[in-house]
Amino acid sequence: MTVRSVDDLRAKIREVPDFPKPGILFYDITTLLRDPDAFRDVIDRMTAAVKDERIDLVVGMESRGFIFAAPMADRLGAGFVPVRKLGKLPAETIEVEYDLEYGTATLEIHRDAIVPGQRVLVVDDLLATGGTVLGTIELVRRLKALPDARTAQTTGWAFHGCMTLANIAVVA
Repeated sequence: MTVRSVDDLRAKIREVPDFPKPGILFYDITTLLRDPDAFRDVIDRMTAAVKDERIDLVVGMESRGFIFAAPMADRLGAGFVPVRKLGKLPAETIEVEYDLEYGTATLEIHRDAIVPGQRVLVVDDLLATGGTVLGTIELVRRLKALPDARTAQTTGWAFHGCMTLANIAVVA
């Protein structure tokens, strides 16, 4: 299928009911990622949403956020900073606990990953409850960075317009 619209992109994402727990509808992006045209189009659309902003670092959350944040950082001429699950980073970190649709989890970032005052774009693949994004924004703020005025996302960005999350405009 040729990618012509946001609906074409949406059609490439598989919905898996009752995963990882009963009552949860999981959006499986692997079906989109295996299509090179669709994957390129998503990165193009996400990058276009922020191309005129001055961004020093792009922060992506484990693990699906990495897939989109790293190529966006490259296209924007910015650095990439990973936010990982607890215990996955080797140097000194700060951490935050956040809510999921089906429980809680902890994220961490290297304490020296962001220099105070740097402009940061937070990127994830989907926005469910917003807990992962809110937790990441909290980490970025604690490192005294300036979260960019938006958080770009694939299906969220492509399908929902703009919203505000924790006083950060979210391109979703």
